[in-house]
Amino acid sequence: MAFSFLAILALWIHISFVFVPFGTNMSSDDFYIVFLKDHPTNEESAFQRHISVLSSLNGRDATESHVYSYTKIFNAFAAKLSQNEAQKLSSMDEVVSVIPNRYRKLHTTRSWEFIGLPATAKRRLKVESNIIVGVFDTGITPQSKSFKDDGLGPPPAKWKGSCHHFANFSGCNNKLIGARYFKVDKVRDPNDIMSPIDVHGHGTHTSSTLAGSLVPDASLFGLARGTARGAVPSARVAMYKVCWATSGCADMDILAAFEAAISDGVDIISISIGGLTGGYTTDVISVGAFHAMRKGILTVASAGNDGPNLNSVANHAPWVLTVAASGIDREFRSKVLLGNGRTVSGIGVNAFDPKQKLYPLATGADTAKSADTRESSRYCTEGSMDPRKVKGKLVYCQLGTWGADSVVKELGGIGTIIESDQFLDSAPVFMAPATIVNSSIGKNINKYMHSERLPSAVIYKSQEVKIKAPFIASFSSRGPNPGTKRLLKPDIAAPGIDILASYTPLKSLTGLKGDTQYSEFTLMSGTSMSCPHAGGAAAYVKSFRPDWTPSAIKSAIMTTARPMSSKVDREAEFAYGAGQVNPKRARSPGLVYDMDDMSYIQFLCHEGYNSSSVSSLLGQQVNCSTLIPANGEDAINYPTMQLGIKSDQEPTTGVFRRTVTNVGQAISAYNATIRTPKGVDITVKPMTLSFTRAMQKRSFKVVVKAKPMSNAIILSGSLIWKSPRHVVRSPIVVYDPQVFD
Repeated sequence: MAFSFLAILALWIHISFVFVPFGTNMSSDDFYIVFLKDHPTNEESAFQRHISVLSSLNGRDATESHVYSYTKIFNAFAAKLSQNEAQKLSSMDEVVSVIPNRYRKLHTTRSWEFIGLPATAKRRLKVESNIIVGVFDTGITPQSKSFKDDGLGPPPAKWKGSCHHFANFSGCNNKLIGARYFKVDKVRDPNDIMSPIDVHGHGTHTSSTLAGSLVPDASLFGLARGTARGAVPSARVAMYKVCWATSGCADMDILAAFEAAISDGVDIISISIGGLTGGYTTDVISVGAFHAMRKGILTVASAGNDGPNLNSVANHAPWVLTVAASGIDREFRSKVLLGNGRTVSGIGVNAFDPKQKLYPLATGADTAKSADTRESSRYCTEGSMDPRKVKGKLVYCQLGTWGADSVVKELGGIGTIIESDQFLDSAPVFMAPATIVNSSIGKNINKYMHSERLPSAVIYKSQEVKIKAPFIASFSSRGPNPGTKRLLKPDIAAPGIDILASYTPLKSLTGLKGDTQYSEFTLMSGTSMSCPHAGGAAAYVKSFRPDWTPSAIKSAIMTTARPMSSKVDREAEFAYGAGQVNPKRARSPGLVYDMDDMSYIQFLCHEGYNSSSVSSLLGQQVNCSTLIPANGEDAINYPTMQLGIKSDQEPTTGVFRRTVTNVGQAISAYNATIRTPKGVDITVKPMTLSFTRAMQKRSFKVVVKAKPMSNAIILSGSLIWKSPRHVVRSPIVVYDPQVFD
């Protein structure tokens, strides 16, 4: 039996839903988001205009078709339409675009210490308590200790948000100051609750990672023990529930949450949800993040869990901080003792102590119901094994889909040893004695089983072991950026493997049939977990620099990152961007690459977006023909530089014009250090930048000339501006785009 890559991935990215796209069994009508030109003077006139546009469709009852109006930040509405009706609307002069509604997937004790932000780090508590972080996710657990409000005063005066009813659960307080849910289609989810409450655990985990209060002695069954906390424990949390257990995360709900969060007064938005599904001017996360940026709000988003595939990075809009997942210096492993006295080791969280010294050991194939199920029983799939052959035994399975431990336990088995060579860097939580071994260890176990008449083994409870780190998770999506050849993505790496944070009491640890394990805290892995680490770093920087723009905060995080090694991660910057996030250094970067919205508009025009689509994003008329710079320049003041070379015999030249703003010592000088890979020539003019006052700007030009590449995915260089107090590092990467077409 063959299992797809995605099925195998489901085992490892065990924070994800298995979503069924809502609407696959619907009639020919489906949901669309319709964007209109201009912006009415008030919400009522906007709503009436939306109804009027819908009424213009022949034979359509506008009130039945209309499901939601976006009137505060966007001039748009969601409606249930046929494909023909959607096409008619898109041809109207006053309609900018008609976007099909899509459904997306959801893409800490030790982790903060590992990246250099201990609980004792310098803080500005008064300012930090005025920071509001908005999290778009599955909801939140208000009674969690991570959201206690001890010592916090009332919400900041700028807060305009609200707290929806939590049903039978406690509500908001001075820590959790906002909690709203968005279900634009108003269809009840049979596996969820129409409230901000979190029945999945993902939203509770991400929000507590970002800004959770201090919780001493947190652990999962004694593992990862320590004080759980967020980067900014005094900051306030606002949850926007947009992801639902059955239908997933709908675009029309995400757009409504962006509109609410921007109006409510949040400072940072953290969104661990998949994208990009369209261009920069039509993808809802990109559009929402752009409007947040214009209001001074930085959006931090997960890079995706489609690694190690190249060209898979998501949420790569230039105004978004895109976060890859890295590992920290610990791992959770279980020892397996075989009947011949040999001990091997597997990965995973197994909380069960064995009740006897050894148990009978069998392969999944040996427990097959019949010859017809022998192939599928190798993977211990449901319905393939004979309960009489499984009862009382440990069963050795090959990795197929998530839940072999549940299947074996239900049939009366003792536990499961799973063989896999993929994603062995993150530890899934098991509901019964189980562990995962690689194929090399698996061959030895198989050899032992077939050399003994009565093979036996025992799996011991998991222990925490030290490992070398950081490294990029195998599941973390890689570049190059599929949206543009001129922009390096991901931007930054942050811890995303085996992160301990708060969980929901409404779901067992695995969610599998028969699981009776519940915990206030759990371990999760994914770029969903790395995103709030970077979001927390952004909030920490903002607490010291409350007047900085989103671009300045983003620049500070990127240029102060700890460099990572291409010897560890062969995809280099395509895996880790600028490197591992370093919050303490980011609060004082020396120089920042700042931008306003028109800088991004110029970039989009240079990328080939037409004036109409760019005008719709900005909300005002733009003439792209006047904004396109000279050929070869990238038209954006980004902290990194990327050159896609041509595959002919001639060298390719890229010109990068950059401007930095002095946010360090008033009187200072920075000298350039260039690190150039083989086959690439990099020049910088001028080589020294001198400043006489704070916030002074200086410009420079970088010219990169590269020969055609051979046998390399990426060539890595860098430009480093050094002063006696600061190091400002910008990666420069060269690659051949045609290799990835």
